[in-house]
Amino acid sequence: MKYTVSIEIALPREKVAQLLADPAQLPKWLRGLVLHEPLSGEHGQLGTKSRVVMQMGQRKIECTETITRREPADLREIPKTSVVHFDREIVGEGMWSAVRDRLTEAGPETTLWESENEYRFSGFLMKLVGLLMPGAFRKQSRQHMQDFKAFAEQGKDVREAKD
Repeated sequence: MKYTVSIEIALPREKVAQLLADPAQLPKWLRGLVLHEPLSGEHGQLGTKSRVVMQMGQRKIECTETITRREPADLREIPKTSVVHFDREIVGEGMWSAVRDRLTEAGPETTLWESENEYRFSGFLMKLVGLLMPGAFRKQSRQHMQDFKAFAEQGKDVREAKD
């Protein structure tokens, strides 16, 4: 299963990239995050493997995330023509996923965040979930992007949300 979601954020690309890469900011916009800890390497850097635990309703999901691409490595003074890439591979029970995020300058103070997502499932239950609920994955990706936008533009913290 593959899909792409995108959103415009009313901040310069460099600021968006720095916020996305900052581990201290993750709990403020990544709804359901319980834990994100590097197992090897430094958070957000190429090759780093991290243990990620997410709370989805009554269920806790644990997976391993590996950073497969980060360009440029230095997120300060990014050349105007550059596209910022954050790619990662996520492996959990019955699931493999690749996420390729691209940040491009949509205007002097606006960033376009495009997220290309690919999922592969193994095991009967996960294949069934992928078959019966493909929209749930896209919806969750879009929710994370909307939460990040609200955090980046207005300082809204998902942990304080009343939903």
